[in-house]
Amino acid sequence: MTLPTALVVEADGGSRGNPGVAGYGALVRDARTGTLLAERAAPLGRASNNVAEYEGLIAGLQAVVDGYLTDGPLVEVRMDSKLVVEQMSGRWKIKHADMQRLALQARRLVDQVRKAGGSVEFRWVPRDHNKAADALSNLGMDGRTVHRDHGADDSSGPGPKETTGAPALATPTFGDPRAPLSDVVVSPETVPTLEGQTRLILVRHGVTDFTQTHRLDGRGGADPALNATGLSQARAAARAVKDLVDRSSRGPVTVVSSSLRRARQTGQEIADLLGVEREQDADWDEQGFGEWDGRAMPDLVAESGEDLLRLRTDADFAPQGGETRRQLDARVASALGRALARGGTVVVATHRVALMSVLCRLLGIDHDRAWSIATAPASLTAVEVWPDGGVQVAFVNDTWHLRDL
Repeated sequence: MTLPTALVVEADGGSRGNPGVAGYGALVRDARTGTLLAERAAPLGRASNNVAEYEGLIAGLQAVVDGYLTDGPLVEVRMDSKLVVEQMSGRWKIKHADMQRLALQARRLVDQVRKAGGSVEFRWVPRDHNKAADALSNLGMDGRTVHRDHGADDSSGPGPKETTGAPALATPTFGDPRAPLSDVVVSPETVPTLEGQTRLILVRHGVTDFTQTHRLDGRGGADPALNATGLSQARAAARAVKDLVDRSSRGPVTVVSSSLRRARQTGQEIADLLGVEREQDADWDEQGFGEWDGRAMPDLVAESGEDLLRLRTDADFAPQGGETRRQLDARVASALGRALARGGTVVVATHRVALMSVLCRLLGIDHDRAWSIATAPASLTAVEVWPDGGVQVAFVNDTWHLRDL
C-alpha cells in the first residue's frame, strides 16, 4: 500500500450544555484524492466545547501518527473552532490550565509529524465545511465510539463504522464495562482541571499454592491464603508502596483490598506499614471461573482448549457457574469509580483480571489484547487520573522490589 504524502485532518467536538455531555469526532483524508482514511469518535463524559474540540484535534493527529508517518506527510488540519486554530497556530495565548494541557498533547503529536520530515498547518473553516467531523462528534455525544481505519487504498464509503472494542469508550452509563473513564471520574459540578488528581497504585496479591501450580482461583473458589513466598512478596510490595507514598504522596492515603483472602493479606501488609485501616470492596475480586475453579491450566488446555480461548476473546462467555468478562468489567468499573472519588493516593490490592480490566479502561485496549500486559504477583502499577478524565500511566508491572526474594 502506498501511503499518501499529503493529508487533511477534519476535527470537531461539542458539548450539550457547555459544560455538559460531550464528545469528539475526527477524520483523516488523502488531500489529493479525498479518500477517507480514518475515522474517530468517542464520548467524553461531562466537558466543555473547547475541551471536546481539542480532544477531536488530538484524535485526528494521533490517527496520522499511528498510520501515516513513514513518508513525512504534509498535514492540513481543518476546524471550525477559531479558538483552537489560533491557539495552535501560536497567535492566541492559552490562558486556561486545562487548555494548556490539551494543547501540549496536540503539540507533541505535531512534533512527531515534523520529526518524521512532515509538517502541520492549521486552517479555520466555516461550520458547514466541517460537517463530517461534526457528525462524528455527535456520535460521540450520543455515547458511541468509532475507530475505523480504511487504509489508503480502501474505497469504502464515508459513513462511520462503530467498533466493538475500546472498552473505555462507549455507552456512557456508570457501571457499564464500556463506560468512558470520565463518567467514572467527573461529577455534575466538575469542569476540566489540572488540579485534584487521584493517584491509584494497583498491587497484585502475592502467590498462593494455587498460583504456583497454575490453578485457576476465582471469586467463589477455594480462596487460599498466601503461602510463605507470597507473604514475603506482600511485605516487599508494602515496602515499595510506602517508599512511593513517602516520596510523592498527594493528600490522604487509602488502602482498599478485594474480599479474597490473598488480596486481604496483601492489602493488610500495606495498610499496617502505612499506618492506616484497610478497607474492603468485593468488586475488586478476581473473575469467577465457576466449574473451572481449582483446575490446573495444562488440564484445561488439553480438555477445554477452545472454551479457554473463548474466555480470553469473548466478553460474554463464562464457564458453567462462572462470570463473564463483561460482568467483571461492570463491577470493576464501579469499584474504580469509588476509588477515584476518594482523591489523594488510593492503594488497591487486587487480582490479575481486575488489573487488566482497569488498564483496558484507562488505555482503550480491547479486552482480548489485555492478556499481552504482564501483571506479575506482587507487582505494582501506578496511574494518575484528573477530574476531567485525563489519565497518565506512570508504570505497569513494577517488580523491582522482588529482586532479592
